[in-house]
Formats: sequence, structure tokens, C-alpha cells
Amino acid sequence: MGVKYGLPPIAAPDARLFILGSLPGDASLAARHYYAHPTNQFWRLLGQALGEDLHALRYDHRLARLRERQIGLWDVVASASRPGSLDQAIHDAQHNQIAHLLTDYPQLRAIAFNGAASSTIGRRLIGAAGNVELVDLPSSSAANTKPFADKARDWGLLAAFLQP
Repeated sequence: MGVKYGLPPIAAPDARLFILGSLPGDASLAARHYYAHPTNQFWRLLGQALGEDLHALRYDHRLARLRERQIGLWDVVASASRPGSLDQAIHDAQHNQIAHLLTDYPQLRAIAFNGAASSTIGRRLIGAAGNVELVDLPSSSAANTKPFADKARDWGLLAAFLQP
């Protein structure tokens, strides 16, 4: 089993919200796009929270909209051994320096964790977040069988961090 390496962070310097996943799945790594698997609900969930159809946009336009909306994307795991794409299969993880988000993005208001693995690792890496709120979200993965409407309600809380 080879080592899988994550994607670089996507963010403008004025990011107010970061959404952190665990480690991109195989489809995302192959495409070099965040949340590329067609069954992953990330773009639909975030789009609904923002009141726009991100899912319908080309990937580069999605990223441009996130930058415009002051949203950053990244992952807590920089590299790991993992057969397949499930978080439970991650072994020998090396972590990203996500605690630096607190100082590198002075307008940051919240860090949201996409799923339990991201939250567990991320909260340990960040520690005390000062004035930055830490938000746990249900995973956007299709492996999380929570109904979409319930996930969307939880993800809808993100909109509050993007208001001036």
C-alpha cells in the first residue's frame, strides 16, 4: 500500500471560514480536485448553505466562488497510507500544520470539520482556537447515510460566519 498525498490549501488571504476534510478520496486525488467523487455531497451541501448552486459550476468556477465568499478548503491529513477512500482505513498519517490557519488568516472566524475524523484530528492539532469557532459537520461523504436534509440543516450554520 503506497502513501497518498493530499491537495494544497485553497484560500484567499481574507478567508473567514475554512472547511477541513480528512484526506481526499481516491477520485479526488486522481482528479486533483476537492470532493470530486460524484456521490460526495460537499458541493451541494455548501451551495445550499450559501444559497447558490455550486454543484452546477465547473471546478475552477467553484473555487473562484469560494474565494469570493471568503471560504478556504484544506485537509487535516497531509499524507497517509490508506487502501481505498474511507477515513477508518487511514494509517501512518502525517498532518498538515492547520494550527497556522489561526495566525495566517487574520479574518478567520470559524474552522469547520467535514466529518468525525477531520474533527478528531483537527481539534487535537489546533488546541485552543482563541476567537475562532470550531464547528463539527456531518460528513459530506455518501458513506455517511444521514439524510441529505439533515446534513443540509447542519451545514446551513456556516452561512453565519460569512456575514460581515
